[in-house]
Amino acid sequence: MSESTTERPQDRIPTGVPGLDTVLHGGLLRRGVYMLQGRPGAGKTILTNQMCFHHAAQGGRVLYATLLAETHERLLFNLEPLSFFDTSRIPEQISYLSAFATLEQGGLKGLVEVLRREARGRQATLLVVDGLVTVEESAQSKRDFKKFIHELQIHANLVGCTILLLTSSSAEPVGPEHTMVDGVIELSDNRVGRQAERELEVKKFRGSSYLRGGHAFQITREGISVLPRIEALLQEPSRSDPCKTERVSTGITQLDKMLHGGLPCASTSVLFGPTGAGKTTFGLHFLDESSKAEPGLHFGFYETPPRLLLKARALGLDLDKKQKQGVVDILWHPPTERLLDGLGHKLLGAVRERGVKRLFIDGVDGFLQSATHPGRISHFLAALTNELRVLGVTTLYTSELQEMYSQEVKLPISGISSLVENIFFLRFVELRSKLHRMLSVVKVRDSDYDSSFLEYRITSRGIELADTFQGAESVLTGDARAVSPPRRKKGLLKKRSR
Repeated sequence: MSESTTERPQDRIPTGVPGLDTVLHGGLLRRGVYMLQGRPGAGKTILTNQMCFHHAAQGGRVLYATLLAETHERLLFNLEPLSFFDTSRIPEQISYLSAFATLEQGGLKGLVEVLRREARGRQATLLVVDGLVTVEESAQSKRDFKKFIHELQIHANLVGCTILLLTSSSAEPVGPEHTMVDGVIELSDNRVGRQAERELEVKKFRGSSYLRGGHAFQITREGISVLPRIEALLQEPSRSDPCKTERVSTGITQLDKMLHGGLPCASTSVLFGPTGAGKTTFGLHFLDESSKAEPGLHFGFYETPPRLLLKARALGLDLDKKQKQGVVDILWHPPTERLLDGLGHKLLGAVRERGVKRLFIDGVDGFLQSATHPGRISHFLAALTNELRVLGVTTLYTSELQEMYSQEVKLPISGISSLVENIFFLRFVELRSKLHRMLSVVKVRDSDYDSSFLEYRITSRGIELADTFQGAESVLTGDARAVSPPRRKKGLLKKRSR
């Protein structure tokens, strides 16, 4: 029988950095030697100190050795505004050591001896060497540099100490240090057009699986928070699909009849339509059916909560009362510079925390506008949609069509039709020199439905449907034509009666 490689919880050193332990599947491995690399300003110092203060808060001891980095006074001054910084941990649990003079006088051998002695004397369980590039420049050969790292590995194994080595991004694709350490984490700050996005990637991690690829992160007053890429985190949904057969009301009686009872429970629908067609109005009707048993959430990008509530009142919907009762919640995100994965994590967090069962995402295009790499949007939405389904959430997206009148319909997001069970189209239609709004049900997966083209009117009582277009053709082109009913030929009824 082969020995199990599953790590026990005690074999891990949690970093305490939101999202990073998720990427690392639990944290760093105890006794490991890890390299944190990135260009100046990438966030290495903040990330490392955040780990150090969390480690100290958990009862650990830290030795932070600097080599030609900023002075300790300046370092602590820059860390002071961050919420994780705690002066009471210094120097009893976190000690800062300037080791450059030792390196200059005693070389790599002298540096190793000092690090070992100080780490033992302070009973450090986490050792940081900030400025590995200086060690490499001081080494007489690559062999000496590799020997230095090997000596640190021996120390880590003997005393159970985890070691972090901070360095600038290497000019070489793979330096000698990369082959020896147990893991490599790289921080970068990438420009896409005029927008910049910070990214963390685990390049190497011995002894454990991890989430591969780049993951966005942000630096705030709380420090660094990593946003694991949604499609990597949710390659598989977090639980099995309940596959419920119940129906969920849309909030519009006539539409429920067309759907033979409403939307399939825990399904995903998309409502396509041009600007002004009433997409948000349909969504507000859907949310108005929320209850304590089916809490609702509006997740939007364009209209503020006060404007949404004002619109609901004009439609005769009492979302104000439902919001005050905690039955409906509204989360608004202005479509400025947002992180795509940040939006995904905030949405899923709200759904899980509130037990949401009715979700209205007003403007799926807002996700597309937040993606620095638009090519990943279909994978992002697939992972997000699959997770919402298994959480038992009935979701309604809206998506804006650019063409108000056109025989050709271009979907704004490629492949979205394959991700959803139900598709509805809202169109403007001209008939007898008058503009009408028209609804059509295009798709309801694994279910029958009424495929009639129905006009809808937005009134003070909400949305009302009518069968105005039963005697018209070319409706989908936007330029409908009335068709006269066919004349019956003489004697036709007599022939049929025979």
